[in-house]
Order: sequence, then structure tokens, then C-alpha cells
Amino acid sequence: MYRMKVLLAEYASSHDPALAPEGAAMLRVLAESFSRTGCEVIMPGKGDFAGEIERLAPGCDLGLVIAPDHLLPGYTKILEDLTHNLGCSSLVAAVCGNKVMTGKILARHGVPVPGKAEQGLRVVKPVHGCGSQGVRLTNGDPGEGEFGQRFIEGEHLSASLVGSRNTGEACLYYSGNPPLVLALNRQHIEVTDGAFRYLGGETPVDHPRSGEILDVVRKAVMVLGCQGYAGVDVVLGDKAYVVDVNPRITTSVIGIAAVMEEEIARILVDASHGGGPEEVTFRGKVRFTKDGEVTRL
Repeated sequence: MYRMKVLLAEYASSHDPALAPEGAAMLRVLAESFSRTGCEVIMPGKGDFAGEIERLAPGCDLGLVIAPDHLLPGYTKILEDLTHNLGCSSLVAAVCGNKVMTGKILARHGVPVPGKAEQGLRVVKPVHGCGSQGVRLTNGDPGEGEFGQRFIEGEHLSASLVGSRNTGEACLYYSGNPPLVLALNRQHIEVTDGAFRYLGGETPVDHPRSGEILDVVRKAVMVLGCQGYAGVDVVLGDKAYVVDVNPRITTSVIGIAAVMEEEIARILVDASHGGGPEEVTFRGKVRFTKDGEVTRL
């Protein structure tokens, strides 16, 4: 059992109504897990989010920020300067938060990505975005702060991984142990009038091409230097194409924590010190919604 104070700084549940249900569900799962491991969980108040992190982090042994990708680097920088960060570094969060930059880095290292699309039917998304917000399938031109990506027909999947840290130094290129794969997840995505909408998913998924998929997502996480929890979104067509890398807790943790025998809190703490299990064990499968409802399959 741990006897530590952990700051769980989740932004959306109190500052973003559109994402609040998802944020609250992730926060609940994490808070319950840390409490079961003996930690005292501290959460920011509803005031200034940055100010709350500055106020609370020095009194905590550990901390973790969960926020939309464009806000994550700044808030993580505040936290990592004041306490032990359980998530990706602010530098890595900044790189992953720029989807164009992320795609270029992955492509240079041989990770399949959809690539840029200048015309025709394509996926248009914000350069700095969160989840499926603002993502659409269109023949139209990208607007300001957006880019066009080649549309890939295929299955929508994601992988949830935890990267370990061998030193306390933040680095861009991964130098720790191979990341732990928690689960391969199926994504439920609805496309209405061209707009993508993420509804939730299923986990864990036993896929006939899981070896190929997991090789790709492990490489993506290692190339980018993700430490702590990361979610990699994949469209499986002729190849496993990485369409997004989220350097933070993702909604899939709701389903994973419901059927994983290990505590996600313990995995995160141990990984932040270079340790943790080589694999995890599941007791069944579940379907989960983005608002936190879980149904056993």
C-alpha cells in the first residue's frame, strides 16, 4: 500500500461542459484506484486551474494532469516543476499536441500514418485538437488551424499503453523500457453529416492482426518518448495507420479498469520509477460509453 498524496488535476469536469462527462468518468476511475492503493487523493477546486495546480502540487508526492491536448503541455509544465509527474512530460505533450508535427515524426521513423491530403474526400481536423472534436470527412478545404489528412477505410481501434521512465529527465525520444500494452480497444465512432463523433468502445479486443497493430503502436510511443499512460488511435486498413497519439489518460481507461486485475494507479506509479509488470490480466470484456457506463460482454 502507498501512503502518499496524489494530485489528480482533471480539467474538463469543471472547465469544459462539452467534455465534462468524459472527464468526470476518467477522474472517478483514477481516484478510486489511487484510494484503493492507500493514497490520499487531492483535486483542484473549481477556480483558476493553473493556480490550483500551483497551490496544491507542492504539498503532494505525486501528480497527474488530464486535460485537452492543446492545454496539456502548459498545465503539465506547472505540475512537473512542483512534484513528481506520473504522466508524459510537458515536452512530449507539446509534440503530440501538434498533430501535423506528430505525423511527420512518425513517418520519418517508418510508422504508417495517413499522410497529408490536399484535395478530394479527406479527413479535416484541427492541428491542435482533442478526440473527435472538429474532425470531419469532407471535400472542403481546411480552415484556419486545420489540416487535411488522407481518408483511410478500415476498422477504428486504439491501444492503451504505459511507458516507463528510467531517469527523472524529460526526453523527446524514448529511452526507457518497452512500453507496457494494457489493452487493444475497439472504438465506436459515428459519422453524421461528415462529422466524427466518438461514443465509447469495447475492451480488451483479441484481434487476428493484434501482433501487427501492437508492433506499430509500441514503436509510435517509443519514437515520441511517451512516458506514463498514452492512447494511440489506429485505423486498420491495408496497414495499421496511426491517426492520433494522446499523451494522457484516455476514455478507454474506464473499460480497462473495470476488467483489469491490476490497479491502474499502481501501474502508473511503478512505471514513473522505471518498474511495473510486463503484462496485465483481464477478467472478461466490457463495452463502455464515453460518459462512463460499463456493460459486461
